[in-house]
Order: sequence, then structure tokens, then C-alpha cells
Amino acid sequence: MGLCLSRKEGQLYQEYKACLPPMQGKVVAITGCTSGTGLVFARTLAQAGAEVIMLNRSSKRADDALKDVQALTSQVTFIECDLMSFASVRKAAIELNQRFASKGLDVLCNNAGVSTQPDQATVDGYDPQMQTNHLSHFLLTQQVWPLLLKAADLRGESRVVNHSSGYRHAHKQPFDVKYYGKNGGQLGGDDESFMETITFHPPGLERYCHSKLANLIFTYALDDRIRQKGLKVKALCANPGFTATRLVANSDRLRSWSDFMARLAQSEEDGTLGILRCACDPLAQSGDFFSPAGGAFATGPAVLLDREDDLITPEMRELVWRASEEAAGERFDP
Repeated sequence: MGLCLSRKEGQLYQEYKACLPPMQGKVVAITGCTSGTGLVFARTLAQAGAEVIMLNRSSKRADDALKDVQALTSQVTFIECDLMSFASVRKAAIELNQRFASKGLDVLCNNAGVSTQPDQATVDGYDPQMQTNHLSHFLLTQQVWPLLLKAADLRGESRVVNHSSGYRHAHKQPFDVKYYGKNGGQLGGDDESFMETITFHPPGLERYCHSKLANLIFTYALDDRIRQKGLKVKALCANPGFTATRLVANSDRLRSWSDFMARLAQSEEDGTLGILRCACDPLAQSGDFFSPAGGAFATGPAVLLDREDDLITPEMRELVWRASEEAAGERFDP
């Protein structure tokens, strides 16, 4: 779970970066890369030779992040994409499809995430955390699927990388498709006590947990369909571990708690190892899940975890796929 605010020197990251395979000739798109693991990922892939597409909301932070990566490479593009709006996602996908039709897309990294959002509705009627963290990424993947197929045909494979969390199974309520529906503002969860906050279940976290579970369910469901059709696209997932990022910076109530916990967290550079392995590791297979070993507060190298098929059943995968199609208003048949 990317949880805190401060930055610490990456230790494992430098070792992994030195062994990173070359990415020249590849096109990589990433959401949510104004700071944290997303910006580290964008920088790292740029330095490895990839053409980088930064999908962010328009803001000064987005401008600064673009300049940061432009200092490393001329092969970088900014495309506006607000994941709290399906219309914005569709507009971004249209631009992607137009600009990269001939090259294709080698890696789509669905990295962006929000946490501790109040129980309210987005402009589309959904919980902000579920729409940002999963539903809009589902729609984006569906919309740019032709680009992923194009890259796979041209260069042998392409990859969809989803970013989950150590909190994916920390929800108090059981799996329920209501979290995927047009129920924003009606799901509750903003009334946790201060004691629940300091025991790591702060306001809004219930909905966050379900959205992070959705990331892994989506990965497995997409992998199922890829394998059935024998496609050359890989679906992979990562957990950053307990990492110093800005994920709860929007919460005044949690800021002091977050600052304290930052002292225990690993750096955002080390927290990027999972998505880097998903995007670049030549041995990574579709359906793989990379994470520090341990529970929600694990740190350390990103290792391949055992599959969670006992917790994420085929029935759950089908329910989430259909609910996501309904929310996005699109049939997704890879």
C-alpha cells in the first residue's frame, strides 16, 4: 500500500535499475505519474530508452513531472486523462489510438490510485476510489486494446500492468458487486473512529480496499481471457508494499499519522520495483503478481507471489468483469 508522504533513498531500486533490460523501440503509457511510484516508473523507463506517455490530469504537478522526464528524453508525451471521468478517459484513448496507431503500445501501466476519499459520487455516479483505481483503468484498457495487439504483433508481446495494494484483503465487509455500481455517496465507511484510524483502517479505507482487490481480480480475469485466445498480451499485477508516497496527502485527518508512518516505509523508488518487474522482466508471465513478501506493511524486493485463486474465484472474476463492463458502458472482448 502506498501510504505515506516522505521520501527515503532507494536501496534495492538502484540494484534493479542497473540490471534493467533495454527498452529502446518500446512505447509505454502510465497513469498517475505526477509523483511517487508513477513518476519513478516514468523516469526509469525513459532512461531505459522507452517512449513514455504520461497520462495525468492537467495541473502544475503534471507540468513539472513532464519537464522532469523531458530532461531525460525527447521521447515523452503528455495526454490529459482524468480517471474520475469516463468521458476524459475516452478522449485520452482517442488521442492515444490516433497518435500511436502505427507503433502500438508495448506497456499500459494502470498505476494511478486515490485513497481516503469521502463517500460521494463522481460525475459518472461511482465511488471516486473504485472509478479512479479500477473502473477507469478497465475502460482505458478496453479502449486501447488495439494498440496492445499491434505492439504484440510488431514486437512479440505487450503488457497490461495493474497496481494493487497490500490492503486488497483488508476490507471488513465481504466482496460485493455494489462497490462497482453507480452507488457513489451511498456506500458508507466515513465514520470510522479515531482508534480505527490509528489501527490502520482510516476513513474511506473500506472502499479503497475493495478497489485494490478489484485490480488483482481484473488482472486474473484478463489473464483468463488472454490464455483462452492464445494472445500475445500479458496481464500482470504488482503491490508496491509499504511505501512512502502521497496517497493520503489529501486527508488532513491522516496527515500527521501519515508523516509518522513514513519513517517506517520504504522509498518510493523501492516501491516501484513491482511495476518495473511487471513491465520489463523478460521472464514475467501473464497472471504474475509481484510484491514484497509479507502482509500489508511488507517492504523489500518485489518477488513473485503465489496465485490467490482460493480467494479470487472464477465466479468473482466473472462478476467483476460484467460489472465493470456495465459501469464503463463497453463490452470488452479481448
